[in-house]
Amino acid sequence: MSRINTRMQKLKNEGRKALIPYVVAGDPTADFTVPMLHRLVVSGADILEIGVPFSDPMAEGPVIQLAHERALVHNIGLQDVLEMVREFRKTDDLTPIVLMGYANPVAHMGNQVFADKAADVGIDGLLTVDLPPEEARELNAALKSVSIDSIFLIAPTTTHERIKDIAEMATGYLYYVSLKGVTGAGNLDVEAVRERVNSIREITDLPVTVGFGIKDVESATAISKLADGVVVGSALVGRVHELTQETDQESTIQNSVQLISDMRKGMDRS
Repeated sequence: MSRINTRMQKLKNEGRKALIPYVVAGDPTADFTVPMLHRLVVSGADILEIGVPFSDPMAEGPVIQLAHERALVHNIGLQDVLEMVREFRKTDDLTPIVLMGYANPVAHMGNQVFADKAADVGIDGLLTVDLPPEEARELNAALKSVSIDSIFLIAPTTTHERIKDIAEMATGYLYYVSLKGVTGAGNLDVEAVRERVNSIREITDLPVTVGFGIKDVESATAISKLADGVVVGSALVGRVHELTQETDQESTIQNSVQLISDMRKGMDRS
């Protein structure tokens, strides 16, 4: 059983929901990411999503787009991200790690080469934002050969039939995008999320996580009552950037992960 499946099953047995923070590798600096990942785990993260810097992150709002740009200034690429995960795994072999990114860097490395390297450093899942299921079969086969989960997005506009197709290809969990638009945009409609999550669950037994628009303890708590996990991206990335302007690395990490700690407490109380 994969780390993701093991963690999701453990949470289900405990009656708890997954808290999944997202950070962009190399933002604000290359040596920030691994200590940040460790502190997120201590603060209550169940699964870690790591954004692979890319020059055209089309699904992202301004906050995460700028984080990608800052990481690229430091020349952080896919190979660097893999090495960060290798470093993290020296002292944490339990926390699932999912890479979230775009197809070009993986295709440039080569699907099987990437899969082999990712498995070697301890990556558990891949979410490729701009790779539709119809074009993902070769990559999926490479990931399956090394027991890495394939995670797919489901949008508010995704049809019932298409959700079936996605669910048949996906492993680990599904990621429901709660808003029409980019990361960090709009306000959550909790009832609409409830209806969509319930309809997805009629199709698949895979855990359903929800991301986009989860900005604070209240929204994380509300969504955790409906889904199997919540993904927190722009709120955390934005906080890191703000704090970086004001204080040193250790203080930035300590103060930014407080958001995750507060969300964990709120979700566990609900």
